[in-house]
Amino acid sequence: MRSTCTRNSFRPAQKVDHISATAPASEVPPRSGTQAALPSGRHPSGDPNQTVLKRELAPIRRHAGILLALGLALVAVMVLSVVMGDSDVARVVTLPRVLAISSHHLFHTALPDTNLFDQLDAIVWGQRVPRALCGALVGMLLAMAGVAFQSLLRNPLADPYMVGVSAGAALGSVLVGLATASLVGSAAAIAVIAPPIGAFIAGLLTMTGVYALSQKSGRLSTQTFLLGGIVVGTLLWSVMQLTLALAIRAQDPGRAATILSQQLGSIQFVGWGEVAMLVPFGLAGMVILGTAWRELNLVALGEESAAHLGVDVESFKRRIIISGSLVTAAAVSVAGIIAFVGMVVPHIGRRLVGPDHRSLLPAAMLLGGFVIVASDWASRVFLNGIEIGVITSLIGGPVFCYLLRRRLAQP
Repeated sequence: MRSTCTRNSFRPAQKVDHISATAPASEVPPRSGTQAALPSGRHPSGDPNQTVLKRELAPIRRHAGILLALGLALVAVMVLSVVMGDSDVARVVTLPRVLAISSHHLFHTALPDTNLFDQLDAIVWGQRVPRALCGALVGMLLAMAGVAFQSLLRNPLADPYMVGVSAGAALGSVLVGLATASLVGSAAAIAVIAPPIGAFIAGLLTMTGVYALSQKSGRLSTQTFLLGGIVVGTLLWSVMQLTLALAIRAQDPGRAATILSQQLGSIQFVGWGEVAMLVPFGLAGMVILGTAWRELNLVALGEESAAHLGVDVESFKRRIIISGSLVTAAAVSVAGIIAFVGMVVPHIGRRLVGPDHRSLLPAAMLLGGFVIVASDWASRVFLNGIEIGVITSLIGGPVFCYLLRRRLAQP
């Protein structure tokens, strides 16, 4: 991509094809002489702190209404997921009782000493609340990873599955689960915690392999990385299909169900342990990717332009790939492979708030959490608990086709 630099400004010669528009020229850090872009906190005139802060918060203020609406929608669907459930218990799980149980656990208020509330506590606080929280966290992690990979690789089809991490993490969970399924007694606890750990380790090993495969002379080709991820992911997916076929031929429905749950994606059996495991990765991902918004904006213009503006492109690639793989491995270790969230949600976010990552990252995270929680609620209430990966694929495929045709229709 060609660009024209003057002494005091930088203006891209053309817009990036895979996003609707680039960040305004006034929001790109200026250059002076041979110096790189001014770091955060410095400005040639006026109060540096106030000037830089106003400039950096401008896109968030501009889209504050959309971000607030997405946040409220996510909270609303989480409350709906907790309150509404199977018809067998729908009449007793009411909003006042849910609020009373939540207040009891959060603020240590007293509950009526009845068997009804003991049962409701097990249903609401033991199952539905962690399930809603886990769905929101998984959606956020997959969405932020999708935004990062699409911007880094400058490919609208890039997502956590395309780079092979999802398939590697799912296969690791399946193999460890099958290896520990026969444990009994005190060792049975290992069978509960081992599959997520195995998925996480396998996802990281897959990322390391794809990264090593794509390097040449110390440099990483983004296109080679994407192609390598597709090849490695396809290979690992085939191995998972082989384990499923062997389980079916061995007439082992339990193992076959475990493998299918990982392939199709489900949060049916999550609890507070899975929530506690996802929270640190969610916070770390938000910090790493949230503070990299400026570099993501510049890399979206092209690697040469980003390097000309002072970005250490190779180091930045490693940082984004590692952080994106970490959050993806954490999400897949808990929920399995959930298709299309990491691919479609970033595109919808760009339609809502534009390509600037200051507002795109929070919008995509909120939207991703909403999609997963809403899909899980619809599955539990209306579709007899079908895996949510099926729902996201049925919704995501047509939505992506619509976005593709709408883009092609633009002049």
